Amino acid sequence: MRGVLVLLSFFLAFPAQAQKKSATPNRFGAIAYHRASQSWGISYDKARERDASVDALKQCGQRECEVIHKFKNGCAALADGLKIQAVASGATRDEAETKTLRRCAEANRAASCNLIAWACTR
Repeated sequence: MRGVLVLLSFFLAFPAQAQKKSATPNRFGAIAYHRASQSWGISYDKARERDASVDALKQCGQRECEVIHKFKNGCAALADGLKIQAVASGATRDEAETKTLRRCAEANRAASCNLIAWACTR
C-alpha cells in the first residue's frame, strides 16, 4: 500500500514529466552481419523491432546475413577481430564503441579488433 501511495504522489507532484516520458515513442535499431564476406547492414529509428531487423538485413545484401544485435532507444556498435566479432549497446555512440572494442579484444585474446559499424536511434 505504501508503494502505491509513493507512486501516486509522484504522478500528482510531477504530472508533466510522467506524461512526457510515456509520450516518447520507442525507437529500434539492428545490426546484421556476414563475417565471411564482411558484409554488414544497420538500421535505426524504426518504430518496430521487426522493421529494424528487416531493414538491416536488406542493407547487408548477402543471403547469409544474420541479425546479430538489436537495440532500443540508444546506440550499438560492431567490431571484428581475428577469430570472432563482438557487438554491444550503450546510451551513446562512444559508450557502445568502447564496450564493443573491449568485448572484441577479450574474445580475441587481446588481438586487434576493427570497428566496423555503429548506429544510434534519436
